Amino acid sequence: MLAWLCVAFGVAFGSSLVPFISIELFVLGLAAQEPQVPWLALGAVIAVAQVAGKLVYYFAARGSIHLPAFLHRGHRKPRPMTPRRARWELRTKRIRGWVDALREKCERHPHWMFGTYSVSSLVGVPPYMATVVLAGLVRMRLSAFIGAGLLGRFVRFSALAASPALFTGWFL
Repeated sequence: MLAWLCVAFGVAFGSSLVPFISIELFVLGLAAQEPQVPWLALGAVIAVAQVAGKLVYYFAARGSIHLPAFLHRGHRKPRPMTPRRARWELRTKRIRGWVDALREKCERHPHWMFGTYSVSSLVGVPPYMATVVLAGLVRMRLSAFIGAGLLGRFVRFSALAASPALFTGWFL
């Protein structure tokens, strides 16, 4: 049982860093195949691992962690402007403008950010990864970030672990 909890911690931590790994499917599969693993323990372990992994994104967005040089935009030679490149730059400019406006609103109304982050950690809408980064950008208090994240993730994954038959029936 302890070995499965350690594996769950590793997978959950990895899925919080690499968003292509589905921790939800892992939890459902583990709970269905290994019913002797307590669902409360599984929910707690995964919640801690998820929030611990997301702290990397939170601190990077906050500016406390400096990213490696290959992740920075370096001084490059300007490339020729093609129609496709112009469309791409226009789209990214719009997205940056939207993120800046959202960041400004969240800084003016910190309770909105806390509420949005709390709901996201529980249900996943808006995407949890996006709210983690936004929480770091607006410098949400670390205690609020960890507390709301742990509670939401614990409830979410404990519910998944407690009822794998119900959720697998929906997806299969």
